[in-house]
Amino acid sequence: MTRPRRPPRVQVTPAQVLALLLAFLLASGTGGLLLAGTLMPVAAAARNATELGEEMLQDLPAHLERRPLSQRSVMTAADGTPFAEFFAEDRVVVPLDAVSEHLQHAVVATEDRRFFDHGGIDPTGMARALVQNQLTGSQQGASTLTQQYVKNVLIERSARVGDHAGVEAAQETDGAEGYARKLREARLAVALEQELTKEEILESYLNIAPFGVAVYGAESAARRYFSKPAAELDLVEAATIAGITRSPSALDPTRSPAAAERRRNTVLMLMHDQDYITVEEHDAAVATPIADTLHVSEARSGCMAADAAIPGSGFFCDYVTQVIRHDPAFGETPEERADLLYRGGLVITTTLDPRLQALADEQVKARVPVGDRSGVGSAMVVVEPGTGGVVAMAQNRTFDNTAEAGGSAVSVNYSTSYSYGGSGGFAPGSTLKPFTLLEWLEQGNDLGRTVDGTARTLNTNQFTACGSRLPSQTWPVRNSEGGAGAMSVLQATQRSVNLGYLSMAMQLDLCDIMQGAADLGVTQSSAGREGEPFGAYAANVLGSESTSPLALAGAYAAFAADGLFCTPVAVSGVRDPSGAALPVPDAGCSQAVDPEIAATMNHALGHVWQGTGRSLGTPGYAAAGKTGTTSRNEQTWFVGYTPRLAAATWVGYPDSFSPMQNLVINGRRHQHVYGATIAGVAWKGFMDAALADGKPNPAFTPVTDRARLGRSSSVPSVVGLDRDAAVEVLRRAGFEAVVGGSTASDLPAGVVASQSRIGSAEPGSRITLYPSRGGGGGAPLDGTEEDGAEEDG
Repeated sequence: MTRPRRPPRVQVTPAQVLALLLAFLLASGTGGLLLAGTLMPVAAAARNATELGEEMLQDLPAHLERRPLSQRSVMTAADGTPFAEFFAEDRVVVPLDAVSEHLQHAVVATEDRRFFDHGGIDPTGMARALVQNQLTGSQQGASTLTQQYVKNVLIERSARVGDHAGVEAAQETDGAEGYARKLREARLAVALEQELTKEEILESYLNIAPFGVAVYGAESAARRYFSKPAAELDLVEAATIAGITRSPSALDPTRSPAAAERRRNTVLMLMHDQDYITVEEHDAAVATPIADTLHVSEARSGCMAADAAIPGSGFFCDYVTQVIRHDPAFGETPEERADLLYRGGLVITTTLDPRLQALADEQVKARVPVGDRSGVGSAMVVVEPGTGGVVAMAQNRTFDNTAEAGGSAVSVNYSTSYSYGGSGGFAPGSTLKPFTLLEWLEQGNDLGRTVDGTARTLNTNQFTACGSRLPSQTWPVRNSEGGAGAMSVLQATQRSVNLGYLSMAMQLDLCDIMQGAADLGVTQSSAGREGEPFGAYAANVLGSESTSPLALAGAYAAFAADGLFCTPVAVSGVRDPSGAALPVPDAGCSQAVDPEIAATMNHALGHVWQGTGRSLGTPGYAAAGKTGTTSRNEQTWFVGYTPRLAAATWVGYPDSFSPMQNLVINGRRHQHVYGATIAGVAWKGFMDAALADGKPNPAFTPVTDRARLGRSSSVPSVVGLDRDAAVEVLRRAGFEAVVGGSTASDLPAGVVASQSRIGSAEPGSRITLYPSRGGGGGAPLDGTEEDGAEEDG
């Protein structure tokens, strides 16, 4: 049987063993080396102490487990601009040569003047403390810098795992527990001195020690009190920081400047006494008021400080933290991921573009100001086509994740789904119609096909879902933005005609439509349904369930990128404190839509400027998009894109499905709010400014005539056929037949005397039939009236 491995034996000198025992006796308060009431001779004490100490050493730990220190993480924009920090302990670890010599000398002079001479414990210092304690009855400490470092490591290790009892045990000063702690620290200090050089120990101490309330390490202290790196600290600044460690709360110069100044002067005196500074340097430093030296920088952990660096970026910042908490790339459990964020010392490079973020924030808040009496919310999220990078995310609220938040200060992110910001999303209305158009085109149809846009009562059994007809239920449907009669799919898209799109959906499978949207990231966003495809219901053709602005922006970006879909991403890179790159979520870009179909989508959606978005004016650059308005103006949208940028803008009530009718917003009364009313104005204002940067704005890939109007087919001649028979012949040939007015003809009454087109026409074209009323009067017409092909918009 293999014996358990014993802890490594540490070789110690008799002086070190005696010091260990002195530490024990000092902590126990015996006041001297007393045995049976008799003061032992020093030599005998040393001999006996050595023998006893060696036995005691075998039962104490001989190795200090040192883990990477908790450090603050920094979040930066794509250009490197830092805009948020995260920390459980405000600390930045730096090498010793990045700490000014003044601070190194001040710490040694104050905390452990014999640091470079002892082996981890200081018998001279212990003896001095022993005498002082005996004479004064006080409990004067005698811990070396090495022992203090050990203590801080034990505290940090327990705090890292939430072990509050361990933190208390590492700080215990009374009773048996206190004696045990002192002896354990001493043993570990002796062992540590044999592992590390003095410089390594000093560096480690300067990085772990508390230098104020929630300020850890020399670098963070220098930035906190003097807004400079530790390498640039002068004598006065260094002495100030070195004095804080005795009582980080009571001697914090931002809280107790008078006490901190007295302590600083004590440090300066010690530095002079130990020849680190001259008398002139000492006198000049002491004469400097501490208030004249402070240049305080408030360290704030979390996203509430982000807006000060980049306007309105708090919500984007929060979204990034949610990504980190949810993605296994950052750890196996949510707890590990949060620990990495708040203690891992990461540099998180995001996709945020500061210029575009400022523009989005400006437009959103200009259209519906923060605190507007209407209570209406607004949000805009911008995605880069071809990469999926989220370059801006703004809303007309102030980010505040405290318990006291309320009113226009919120933590709910309107741009994201429930798990990534707390919003359940919003009904997209007509901005979901493009996914019916997408399925229409993927099934081989084209924009020139004719559909019936007449408002009418439908039956849900006219729709197919996953291969089966829906149950029978009457459904009266109106066109919220007008439109009636036969029209091309292009016209139905331009004018956003509900019945035109429902007529298209009747010829498709609803499951395929909703899955096509899901394949481009458009899924439900509410709690309990997050990530699920929209239900295969007829009403969802018109966008009745909820999704997020981010999802829509990401999907429309795929159209802009010739069908290349990239999952929206907010993090482009993460590096640990050593500079090593960590894995980050991948956009997983793939060719989700055929490029020819994407070009056709762009052509169709590019007619919005002559349709529901005509009030916005046609942009001076290639752009396409879709308005969206729910049945009673509760949620309104404009989702649009250019080859460079895709943006989704939403306006509505964030907490209720309430109509925006007869309402004053930003001082202006609106009888009805539509997609172009506010959301469209914000979108165009943003895009006009965003694209006016001197960079080229390319055009979309041209659409082919075949995709636009379909392949020409032979139109059968039905002259002489019975009217009903003629209609059936044309229907089977792929055309729509309508009956016009009767005409005089030599043919019998009731049969087709003429038709509007013969020869060839696009599939789905409308052919008008003119029945004979008999009585002679002329030859049959043969296609002299062109009404089969619709205009392009």
